[in-house]
Amino acid sequence: MSSADKLIIETPEQTSLEFPLAGIGSRFLALAADTLLQTTFFLVLGIAGIALSTINLLTTIGRQWVIAILLFIFFAVQFGYFALFESLWNGQTPGKRWTRLRVIKDDGRPITSYDAILRNLLRTVDALPTLYATGIICILLSRENKRVGDFAAGTVVIHEKPPEGVSSIWDESAPQTLASAWGALPQLTLEELQLIEAFFGRRSNLDPDVRRKISAQISDRLGARLGVALDARPDAEKFLEYLAGQRRNSARFS
Repeated sequence: MSSADKLIIETPEQTSLEFPLAGIGSRFLALAADTLLQTTFFLVLGIAGIALSTINLLTTIGRQWVIAILLFIFFAVQFGYFALFESLWNGQTPGKRWTRLRVIKDDGRPITSYDAILRNLLRTVDALPTLYATGIICILLSRENKRVGDFAAGTVVIHEKPPEGVSSIWDESAPQTLASAWGALPQLTLEELQLIEAFFGRRSNLDPDVRRKISAQISDRLGARLGVALDARPDAEKFLEYLAGQRRNSARFS
C-alpha cells in the first residue's frame, strides 16, 4: 500500500518497510540525464557513419552494410538502453543512479530482466501522444506514482537512501570486546529464531536496500530486548547470525 508518497510493505518477517516514492520531478531529471547520454552516443555514431561513408575503399555495397549496421546500433540503443541498464544495474540506469532512484518490484523484491524489458517496451505508450503525456497522467492518477510500464511489470520507482548507521560490511576495526559481550546474552525464544531464519531464507533474493532495512529492524527489535546498544552491533546481519548460531548451539547441546 502507499501513503503520502510512500510505499509501505508488510514483510513475512513481521516488519514494515517504507520507501519514498519518486515523483515526476526526480524521474524527469533522471530521464533527462539518460537522454543526454543517448544523444551524445548518437552524435558520435553519426560522426562515425559520415567518416566511414567517405572512405574511398568502400564499395557501394560496403557503404550500404555500414549504414545498415549503424542503423541497427541506433535502434538497439534507442530501445534497449533502459532495459539493459536496469537489468544489469539492479533497477538503475546512469540517470537513476545519479539521482539516487531505483526500480523495484512493488513487493520490495529486485526487478528481473523480464520486468525491465516489459516496463521499457511500454515506454513508447507512455510517451504518447508527445512528451510522455500518457505516462505523466498515469503517475498523477496513481497512488504509487506508476506509469503504464510500471503497471504492466508490477514495479515502482523509489528514492534510494544511503545507509544510516549500518555498514554493509562487518567493521573489522570494531572493539574485540563485542564478541565477549555478546557471549553473555540471553537466549532467543523459538519464535525469535524462526523470525531470523525466515529472513535468512529470503535475504539472497531481496533488493539490497530492502535487505538492509529488514535486518536493521529485526536487529533493533532483538537488540532492545536483549539490552545490546546500537553501537555494539554495527552490522545488523552479523548480529543476527551470531544470535541464531548461539540459539542453535544451545538447542543442540541442551
